[in-house]
Amino acid sequence: MAFRIRPLAVLVLALLACSCKNAPAARQEQARQQLYELLADSTLPEQSRYAVINRIANSYYAQKDYSRMVLFLTDWVEKHPGDTYDAYWLLMVAQAYLEQDAEPIAEYYFERILKYYPDLLVQEKSIHLTCLQHLIQITKTPASRIAYFNELVSRFPSDVNATEMYIRLAQEYEKEGEWNQVLRSYAQFLEQPDASTIQIAGIPDAYSTARQMVDFSKSAKDWTFESLDALETAVKTAINRYDARALDRCRSKVNFFAMSWRANESDANALEYFSMRNFMRGNRIRYEAKLDESSNSNEAYLKTRGWSPYINIWYLYFRKINYPVDPDIHGRWEWAGIYYGEKL
Repeated sequence: MAFRIRPLAVLVLALLACSCKNAPAARQEQARQQLYELLADSTLPEQSRYAVINRIANSYYAQKDYSRMVLFLTDWVEKHPGDTYDAYWLLMVAQAYLEQDAEPIAEYYFERILKYYPDLLVQEKSIHLTCLQHLIQITKTPASRIAYFNELVSRFPSDVNATEMYIRLAQEYEKEGEWNQVLRSYAQFLEQPDASTIQIAGIPDAYSTARQMVDFSKSAKDWTFESLDALETAVKTAINRYDARALDRCRSKVNFFAMSWRANESDANALEYFSMRNFMRGNRIRYEAKLDESSNSNEAYLKTRGWSPYINIWYLYFRKINYPVDPDIHGRWEWAGIYYGEKL
């Protein structure tokens, strides 16, 4: 809606507009004083008042005079609790504290805006949305980030990438040990159409991580072993006896992969099912006496050979199960896949 700026307002706003941050400080202070005098006029229309306050605040901001800017804006909000733009003035205060690396104080003002002030669009963007985006970056607790992520998804679904929100929610729930919510968030992530293709900063294997966790949760988990030694012994015994059925029982029944070292577990052809019987019949299968030297407390590799004239060497990949949802399963071991060929 159009509004009328009184002649004095036009004059003073023009004076300050000409007073850039490189102008003499005395001239800037003089122009600002004229704005203060204009602001004292109780008959000044709301939109004109907004323009004046904004000019004063930004003049301080341009000079990096954050303390005076904060004092001016917080004083205004305290004395004018019904001002339509109070949320915006406090947003400027929060931004000023961010500029000074005072994140805890900025966090206080962002939260205050969300709790006590109605949302406001400034330059077509929601102030509440801006607050939530900042809070996710600066808050120190997973519980707070969970609340902010959920609010973003529920209130601003068209302004955020829900696929990324769900995977980040899963990570925060994991930090809190809320494993049912972890699984729920991973499942919601997998339901998104771009789950298998999205690239998320800091989470390079989002899709495979979510798929493994959700599929594992639905499985019988009857192929797991109490220890790496128990798994290694069972696999070697089955190979010695050429017992393909026993060897197949040792393999993971979900997310088992068979691929080259350069491939990725999420590749479509990496998860094809096959029976070990097809490769044991008529072949002389051998294995190294010890696990590969690159093995560690969470992953292990057993070098074998003789499976195929095309790719003679296979590394059987064993890993410790990360599944805190069930303490009886968490920490056990599984035969999770096969790598074809010599290690890179």
